[in-house]
Amino acid sequence: MDSAATDDPSREVKAAASVFLSYSREDRAHVLPIIERLSAAGHEVWWDGLLEGGDRFSQVTEAALETSDVVLVVWTAYSIDSHWVRDEATRGRDRGRMLSISLDGTQPPLGFRQIQYIDLSQSGKPAEGAAIDEVLAALAKIDAKAGTRLTFADGGTASRGRHPILSRRSALILGAAGVLTTAGGVTMWRSDFFTAAAQSNSVAVMTFGNLSNDPEQEYFSAGLSEELRSILSLNQQLLVAAQTSSDKFSDGRETASAIADALGVAYILEGSVRRSGATLRTTARLIDGATNLNAWSDVFEREADDILVVQSQIATAVVDALIANFTRSSDAGTVRIGGTDDPDALDHYLRGMALYGQASAQEGKDRAALAELDLAISRDAEYAAAHAARSRVLTAIGNRYATGEELRGFYERAMDAARTAIELAPDLAEGHAALGFVLTNGTLDMAAARQPYDQAFKLGYGNAEILMGYALFASFVGLFDEGREAIARAEQLDPLSGPVLRAAAVLEFAARDYDRAAAAARRAISLKDGTSIVNRILGDIARLDGRFDDARASYAAEPSVLSRLTELAILEAKAGRPDAAQGHFDELLEKFGDNSLYQQAQIFAQWGRTDDALETLERAFAVGDSGLVLSHTDHNLDPIRQDPRFQAIQSRLGFV
Repeated sequence: MDSAATDDPSREVKAAASVFLSYSREDRAHVLPIIERLSAAGHEVWWDGLLEGGDRFSQVTEAALETSDVVLVVWTAYSIDSHWVRDEATRGRDRGRMLSISLDGTQPPLGFRQIQYIDLSQSGKPAEGAAIDEVLAALAKIDAKAGTRLTFADGGTASRGRHPILSRRSALILGAAGVLTTAGGVTMWRSDFFTAAAQSNSVAVMTFGNLSNDPEQEYFSAGLSEELRSILSLNQQLLVAAQTSSDKFSDGRETASAIADALGVAYILEGSVRRSGATLRTTARLIDGATNLNAWSDVFEREADDILVVQSQIATAVVDALIANFTRSSDAGTVRIGGTDDPDALDHYLRGMALYGQASAQEGKDRAALAELDLAISRDAEYAAAHAARSRVLTAIGNRYATGEELRGFYERAMDAARTAIELAPDLAEGHAALGFVLTNGTLDMAAARQPYDQAFKLGYGNAEILMGYALFASFVGLFDEGREAIARAEQLDPLSGPVLRAAAVLEFAARDYDRAAAAARRAISLKDGTSIVNRILGDIARLDGRFDDARASYAAEPSVLSRLTELAILEAKAGRPDAAQGHFDELLEKFGDNSLYQQAQIFAQWGRTDDALETLERAFAVGDSGLVLSHTDHNLDPIRQDPRFQAIQSRLGFV
């Protein structure tokens, strides 16, 4: 090779990189030549001009942002004011994959200046100047593709802002919060997950297809898939993607390699179920995400009563295929903790979970779910997972639909069910989480809820829902570092989950880190799954910043009517429109009555009516209003936070 070739970074590309380009639409004409230059150098460049339709920050954009080797941020006078660019830059920075350039000499905004940037403004044609060679040289020094390890090597080029970078598959706590730091330094989830073995032992379980020609059997195939996720996630040597993200690809249009790349896993487990009379035919195959080739496949044709045997056989085969040194005497990851040996009990459990898991909460469906779980327990009184699920459903029904003595009865039964689950299966994370859930939302005993939530956190390392629940609890009580650790782990398991991102937004908003809260909220909105609360959080941030029009727009998009009316009543008073504020308050009373006592107290506190706010909080405590769990970190209550009467309420709730 001649010297000209070695001196030209665009011709010596050691590893072609996938580059996510973040820029402002106003700069498109200046960015296009840079895209052409990067593409000519062999790099795969993703930019919003590749979208066929829809919003810029769509699900496609989200997937590209999450899976790219490098997030290349183009700073200009336009882009520093773009929320989208800042959100994308935040994600690139937090993933440890951000490279910055400036087209017009504009410095990156605060929060991004700790990572040096390459200034292309000295040339009238940035894509042709000498500085672009620094960008190409940095990309050419990539050691490997995303999913293994990414580094920008030293040497004569702008290896700016270098810091340790961990892959999506090897660094389990990389997420919205990036590598988490505490007073003691960098906090890792589990050091053994940062090994080469952990990178190849990651799997996504796709929802098994229902081939029974009966839509009523969908619950069974979906439930079998979720049970397999639960079983496999118990093995600490496996990294199992959660249901929400896996289900993003349920239409079957993506290849296994595309799904594996988007979810950051090495393998895909997929299959189908056909029930015909007393016969059950289950197929399963484990696909290598790098090659699209089967690593293992099998067909199980059994009597329907043998479904539990099939379930265990599939899990064992997957574990054996992924972990070469797996100790066969161990049950971890092959047997359901708190499970059952009764196939009819399993069937009722799956029906109940399917009913309760439906997006639109309805009293009839929730009570039907409870009835199915009762039937599961009547078949197998030692079915701990069913007791844990029953506790959660009882808490939800009581919280949503009951009052007075009936409400207390629901909470007492929920407490008993959770404790029964723990007694039957002490290592069942769902049992401890259910107890924490009822103590928090039912009896409002935040101090007592700490121990079961901590135990659920310890046991639920492979369960995104458990981790998300812990993070929300952490946001209530102010355990922000612990909550960030849980969120980062949950996001690794469930990277395309709106609820996980909502939990991240709630946590960061409670911690008063509004930039991170806004970034998480916008990412949740981008998934377009109707996630509530996140628009309210964006509205609150805009209101606190004095951007009242932006706040109104965000509140208008909030699906939760209760949240929307509350915040509009506060906003309009701040904006000098008392009649409009009172109108929203009156509508709140008309629609929700005493079910909105906590929200009324928020409004009174922000309106400066201290006595009314405190009296309403006392009433809320008397009736067990679950909104009070928010009070310890709720910025709307800041005007009364130092009042001794408020402190007394906090003490009664177990916060102090």
